[in-house]
Amino acid sequence: MTCVLGEGFVEPFLIIERDGPVVTATLNRPNERNAISEQEHIDAISDFCAQTTRDATIKAVVLTGAGSAFCAGGNVKNMRDKKSMFGGTPYQIRNGYRSGIQQIPLALYELEVPVVAAINGPAIGAGLDLACMCDVRIAAEGAIFAESFVKLGIVPGDGGAWLLPRVIGMARASLMTLTGDAIDTAKALEYGLVSEVVPADQLLSTAQKIAHRIAANPGHATRLAKRLLREGQDMKLGPLLELSAAYQALAHHTADHHEAVSAFLEKRKPEFTGE
Repeated sequence: MTCVLGEGFVEPFLIIERDGPVVTATLNRPNERNAISEQEHIDAISDFCAQTTRDATIKAVVLTGAGSAFCAGGNVKNMRDKKSMFGGTPYQIRNGYRSGIQQIPLALYELEVPVVAAINGPAIGAGLDLACMCDVRIAAEGAIFAESFVKLGIVPGDGGAWLLPRVIGMARASLMTLTGDAIDTAKALEYGLVSEVVPADQLLSTAQKIAHRIAANPGHATRLAKRLLREGQDMKLGPLLELSAAYQALAHHTADHHEAVSAFLEKRKPEFTGE
């Protein structure tokens, strides 16, 4: 089944395809290398995240880009011309970031469904940060990655200074952020930025297989587990254990938990209902 978000566009910015419990979302501005610089782009991603969280039948998401790039970040021509989110007074630009592109990390952080990034090409600036907002990252051979804001005389304005160190560690994030230099897939794999590198023609199928492996588990368990991983980044052990105990109490009273235990003991494949 295929559906589209962002109907106001001549072409939708986000193309949504569904295969059972797995949804594939494709950034659809290949001629602009899937740059994100218009409010409509931001709204499409934010709306998708909110709709996906509300739909309990969706268990995993694959995020990728159309064409040769995953996401080239912001539109540099708009920066030059002081258009869209890059125009106005300093006060207006500040508010534009807060109500604009900064809504994407907030939306993806609150998205309960696990997200697998299928990085099909360059992930640059905000595009790299977008990949870091996902839970699992798989890259195609030939993809490149850069936290390149300083190359343009600006700083990570979309949360990259928070996201990247949590994925690859402070020392490596500092090197990437302060030099702005690109790294290849071999270095990205060494850094732990991506989990796997595959031939380009196998990228989407590999990412979707991982998504289906996630979706094979009870949806309540993967959603709660993802939330614990997110919250655990900023919590002390004691409060995290308290939260874990509360989530576990909820999980123990689901029908899918009972089915999982029964299937394990009876050595059969479980049949989950989402209850």
